Amino acid sequence: MSKSKETALSLIAENSEFEDALSVVLAQAQQDATSNSSAKETQLGTVAWDDVNNKLTSGQWGRLIETGILHDGIGNGFAISNPNDIQALLDDGPTDIQRNDKDSSSGWSIYDKIAAFVAISFIPAYQIQNLQNLIASTVDIIMGPIDSILPFYVMIIILSVFTGFYSTFLQSWLMDTEKMGVVQEKMRGIQKRREKARERDDDAALERIQEEQMDAMSDQLGMFKSMFRPMVWIMLITIPAFLWMYWMLGVGGSTSHIAVAESSIVLPLLGQVEWTEGIAGPLQTWIVWYGICSFVFRLVIQKSLGLQVSPT
Repeated sequence: MSKSKETALSLIAENSEFEDALSVVLAQAQQDATSNSSAKETQLGTVAWDDVNNKLTSGQWGRLIETGILHDGIGNGFAISNPNDIQALLDDGPTDIQRNDKDSSSGWSIYDKIAAFVAISFIPAYQIQNLQNLIASTVDIIMGPIDSILPFYVMIIILSVFTGFYSTFLQSWLMDTEKMGVVQEKMRGIQKRREKARERDDDAALERIQEEQMDAMSDQLGMFKSMFRPMVWIMLITIPAFLWMYWMLGVGGSTSHIAVAESSIVLPLLGQVEWTEGIAGPLQTWIVWYGICSFVFRLVIQKSLGLQVSPT
């Protein structure tokens, strides 16, 4: 696939209206080739803004120039890069394929929505004691036998490793980090061009960039949806894990379920502190210990498995 065809495909993926925009400039170039004697010799025509300004927005026109689909031609017009390839792409009907790809990468399936509903329904358990007991005691069916063998601080390490692994894996699997990087780079490029246009007081360029920025908002929305999608699956498992630790420690006034000998831990500089004692402002010892372990093991997991969880 030629570079121009790839670029045209990416434009259509960003906004399906570019399919019509490409058809317009191709038709105008063909019309110019038919009517212009010098263009007939090369079988290539040019397109000027005045010829298509009633069918294209200035944002679309500027984007076609910026991406190299249109480049300087003969006279005041712009020539189309590899027009035959772009015409073949339009004849193949890329829009439906791109829409499906876009939906699969950033859209939410019915399973994602069910996971979000269940995860949100867990949140009231932090305040409703009966619901907390129900969820925590269910988790304890799995965690209880392990806890009877290992000390509680090791249980927190095990949970931090487990939650760190699946959260890193889900983010790497469900997020299109390459596409997110492209969107972020695109928005930075728009911002830089906007600042330069302001410096030279180019109102026409500012108006064109503003329209382009509005078109790019849909890409940003898709990026945010892609970023939030793995979070619901992470919450689905993390919230019950936290509720189990709540329940075990008796946070919120409930009865503690750990042995008295395990109710504290010895930390560097701080010495022996209770699990429910605040050591970092309102943050209690157990949550700080969990946070440190989770952060460290997430980094180890990312590096060892080569997982990418941030835009590239």
